[in-house]
Amino acid sequence: MRAFAPAEVAEAFSAACLAELSALKPGNVHVFAAGHGMETTQFEAAAAAAAPAIARAGASVGARVLAAVEASLAVAGCNTNLGIILLCAPLAVTAEGGGPLRDQLVRVLDGLNLADAGNAFHAIAAASPGGLGASAEADVRAPASITLREAMALAADRDAIARQYVTGYADLFALGVPALAGGPLERRRIEDAYLAFLATLPDSHIARKFGAEHAEVVRQEAMALRGGLSGLSPGERHDALLAFDTSLKARGLNPGTSADLTVASIFAALIEQQARG
Repeated sequence: MRAFAPAEVAEAFSAACLAELSALKPGNVHVFAAGHGMETTQFEAAAAAAAPAIARAGASVGARVLAAVEASLAVAGCNTNLGIILLCAPLAVTAEGGGPLRDQLVRVLDGLNLADAGNAFHAIAAASPGGLGASAEADVRAPASITLREAMALAADRDAIARQYVTGYADLFALGVPALAGGPLERRRIEDAYLAFLATLPDSHIARKFGAEHAEVVRQEAMALRGGLSGLSPGERHDALLAFDTSLKARGLNPGTSADLTVASIFAALIEQQARG
C-alpha cells in the first residue's frame, strides 16, 4: 500500500463518516431519522472538524485522538464520534506510513506508548461517553500509568473498540470490511456491514448503559432481521430497517459501537481501494 498524504487521509475519513450517515442503521442517527436527541448535522459538523486532526502529518495516535475529540466537541456540543476517532486514528497513522494495511496497523498498535494513553484518557474524559464509570486500573480521569494498548487490553473483554486495539482490528477485517468489498460503497453495503456487527457482537454502548442482557437481546433481534432481509424489494427492506430503527429508539437503545465499527470499516475499505488506484 502506498503512503497517503494528509489531505487524502482527511478526505477518506470525512467520506467514511458521511457514508455511514447515509445508510439506514437501526437505532442510530442517519439521514432517514434523527434519534437520541441528536441530528445528522451534528455528526456532519463533527466529522468535518475532526478530519484535519485525524490526518495531522507526523502526529501520534494519542495526539490525533485528543485533537480530533476536542475539535468535534467544540462544534457538536456533545459526544458524537469518540469511538470513531479512537478506531480511525491508528488507521490514519497506518495510511500515512504506507505498506500492507493490516501488517502496518499491528506495528502502529504495538508502538503505542504512555503519551498516547495520556492523550486518549484526556479525550475520553472530555467526551464522557454514556455509561463511563470509574476503574481501579487505567482510570481515564487519572494520569496514565500504562500504554494505550495495555489500557485497551484491560477493557477488551467488555468493549469492542478496546478489543480492536488488542486483536489488530480482527472484527473489522472479519465482519465490516468484507461486507463492503466487491463494489462501490453504496448504502446497502454499508447497512450490511452495520448489521454484520450488530447481529454478531453484543453492542458495547448498549451493554455499558443498560447491561449485557439488553445488548444480547438487540443482537438476537438484529440477527433475526438480517436473516429476513434476503429477497425483499428495496422498499420492503427499507421498511423493515426503519421499523427496527423505530423500535430501538423507542426503547432508548443506541447501538453506537456498531456504528463506530462501521465507520472504521468504511475508512479501512477506502484506504485499501484508493491504495490500489
